[in-house]
Amino acid sequence: MLVKVQLVSICILFSIIFCAFCTPFYFILFYFDISVSSFIHCSGVSGSFALTKALFLPFQGITESFGVAIHALNTTHLTDGVINRSKRMMLDTLGVGLLGTRTAVFNKALKYSQMFTSEQKSSVWGRSEISLPPHQAAFVNGVAVHSMDFDDTWHPATHPSGAVLPALLALTETLTSQPTGLELLLAFNVGTEVQGRLMRFSKEAYNIPERFHPPSVVGVMGSAAASAKLLGLNPVQCTHALAIAASSAGAPLANAATQTKPLHIGNAARRGLEAAQLAQIGLEGNPTILDINSGLGVYYKDYSPSAIADPTSGAFNWILEDQDVAFKRIPAHLAMHFVVDAALAARAKLQDTVGNVQLSQIQHIILRVPASKYINCPLPASEHQARHSFQFNACSALLDDKVTVASFNQAQISRPALKELLSKTKLEIPEDNQPSFDKMYCEVEIGTTQGLSYTARCDTFYGHWRKPLSQVDLVEKFRVNASSVLCTEGVEGVIDLIGNLEKVTESSILGSYLRMTSNTNEQLYSSRIL
Repeated sequence: MLVKVQLVSICILFSIIFCAFCTPFYFILFYFDISVSSFIHCSGVSGSFALTKALFLPFQGITESFGVAIHALNTTHLTDGVINRSKRMMLDTLGVGLLGTRTAVFNKALKYSQMFTSEQKSSVWGRSEISLPPHQAAFVNGVAVHSMDFDDTWHPATHPSGAVLPALLALTETLTSQPTGLELLLAFNVGTEVQGRLMRFSKEAYNIPERFHPPSVVGVMGSAAASAKLLGLNPVQCTHALAIAASSAGAPLANAATQTKPLHIGNAARRGLEAAQLAQIGLEGNPTILDINSGLGVYYKDYSPSAIADPTSGAFNWILEDQDVAFKRIPAHLAMHFVVDAALAARAKLQDTVGNVQLSQIQHIILRVPASKYINCPLPASEHQARHSFQFNACSALLDDKVTVASFNQAQISRPALKELLSKTKLEIPEDNQPSFDKMYCEVEIGTTQGLSYTARCDTFYGHWRKPLSQVDLVEKFRVNASSVLCTEGVEGVIDLIGNLEKVTESSILGSYLRMTSNTNEQLYSSRIL
């Protein structure tokens, strides 16, 4: 008994001495925004500092926890729910990416990328005759995914898939040992998870962005994490991959509604892949890039990072398990889906009363929307501006009783009838209408020349995470988009492979289907509506 008491006393005494020694040290590091890991890293001391390092490492840094988790996650951690949701994300991303290879911005990115050569080659989706260096393939395929703003959106707001899947598929083609479908799913989910975790470091991130495009920040980090997973990097290398990627993060929101915006996704895919490969050969960055305000915290005014649970502890849970993504029915900014559905409902009320809706019957249109400068575009002149215009999307719905891929053609944008409707439209910003995809609403009021008013409101559109697309409609969206580029065998092959991806032994088969192009290229998608 006496021995036990003495041992307890010694332990208590040691704890007091340890706290007395460490508290001032930690206070100094906190005051100067320096983490323990950063201090140890910058000290350049190894052997003689081993004892001090051992004392401090139990206080695991945030970035370090991410490196550990990226490395430790394995296929047994994937749940059925996460597998099913991520397969839906992959299928949708491939579909909008294939359709995006028909856009002007994609072709410009492709022309530029063809100037580069390397021994390693990766496929360009929908182009059987073209291959590019892996980084350039990730870039152009990423550009294609976001070229029409048709890709998935998550909450907090970002486009999670476009930065990750192009990087993984480009990387897969260069590996001597081909990953299985389940391993591809794991890497994809690791990249998605990292984005979701980073977005939750800030309350500001829950709102419609104001200063920078989120995928340019968290997307490149997700691409780096996913690529690091597929490359089999160790925890320290994974940490450095994130640090390297952070130096390629960021794109101003001023380039939204321009041809440059799709490059944000392409660059995120490319730079994340590069970061992982640089870390693999020993390049290092700041191992506390997520811990400090001068790291990833520079992008958020209220940055409050937290560690990720060690997957081996049993405390890890996938964000995707609880937070689904939104899939778009029209190629436009997510907020446009609210206003389109509200406009169609208001139009239906008007039609029920007057029969055939005539432009001359409409005296004014009021759109009650959340405050967001970059999606308030009264007179769009280009397809990219139209995709970011409350006014254009509402008026297109009212004029045509639908909004489709073809609605954003230049001929449609320039119609005199549409411009007349736009001239009758004004925006109102109700105080209760929060600028968040999870809380916003859009209300459309049509005032007639007879003094009557018809109003409809949309709080949740079909395709939103609260009202997800059915599997039938999601597959049909893919089929319509992909059939503009691939032959029937290619389209159905992708659908079948993604549907059974967890059972596929060699994921590179996917690339062969993505190269099965159609000679006829029937433009079925131009008038289809989900």
